[in-house]
Amino acid sequence: MNYGSNESSVTEFILLGVSIFGKTRTFLFLIFSLTYCTILIFNITVMSVILLDQTLHSPMYFLLLALSISETCTTFVTIPKLLVTLLTANPSISFAGCAVQMFSYFSLGANNCFLLVTMAYDRYAAICHPLQYQVLMDKRVCAKVISASCVAGCLIALSLDFLIFKLPFCGPNGIRHFFCDLSPVLQLACTDIHLTNTGVVLVCAIVLLGTVISIFVSYIYILLAILRIDSSLGRQKAFSTCVSHASVVITHFGCASFVYLRPKSASSLDLDTLISLVYVFLTPLLNPVIYTLRNKEVKLAIEKLLRNSFCSQKC
Repeated sequence: MNYGSNESSVTEFILLGVSIFGKTRTFLFLIFSLTYCTILIFNITVMSVILLDQTLHSPMYFLLLALSISETCTTFVTIPKLLVTLLTANPSISFAGCAVQMFSYFSLGANNCFLLVTMAYDRYAAICHPLQYQVLMDKRVCAKVISASCVAGCLIALSLDFLIFKLPFCGPNGIRHFFCDLSPVLQLACTDIHLTNTGVVLVCAIVLLGTVISIFVSYIYILLAILRIDSSLGRQKAFSTCVSHASVVITHFGCASFVYLRPKSASSLDLDTLISLVYVFLTPLLNPVIYTLRNKEVKLAIEKLLRNSFCSQKC
């Protein structure tokens, strides 16, 4: 990709998405900053507990650790820049910086999708094939799947970056969003974008619909296996292990599908900005809360970690 191409006279973009907040920008800066600190505290707590507690060294929790790391990195890509733009009179981002931000955001987003698919398969293996679970989902398998998810995410983001930034940009340079998202940047290109837009939608559809269908198929087999369990307590226990994951899937894919798979218009960009805000803040905030509140093992591990920390300080 030749980001410094002579075809492009635009050297920077202006992020106009925060303009929809008007005079509330300072107030929102405080709210978003507090929320971001909470996100970091929650996710770092979950990551620390999984790493430090030996009882959580299982495939399910390694995948949760990978998801927490990936989602925390996603917030690094978008939220700090948003906080800066809320307090800046001229919130700009360089042309190359925009390309890097878009690549980072979509590589991590695709990685999250693939991790959620793997977590669904993990639940399928545990419930449908409990005797073979240790073979189907051991640590080496988890490591390979996590690595493959990262590589696949990078390749998908690279294809999106190539489709967008091979186009000529000669002005205007105002992006109606708080970060370099696909449609707001694409609409600034000085050429016919119909073919490129089709390619972008196709890539997004393959990733989102492909992963959703994979998760749906896993849950069909899980549901059938749960219905075959004789004990009501056993059915409840098996079902409860899937509720947290299902809640995260609904939030993640609901927001992503609404933004990237529905038809676009100039008037829909402000709505996309608001939905993206919900996605960027709500998903990494809810995930550790959902998995902690609905998981006794994680709650016990957190209590033990806090108790040991308190005792070591007193001693």
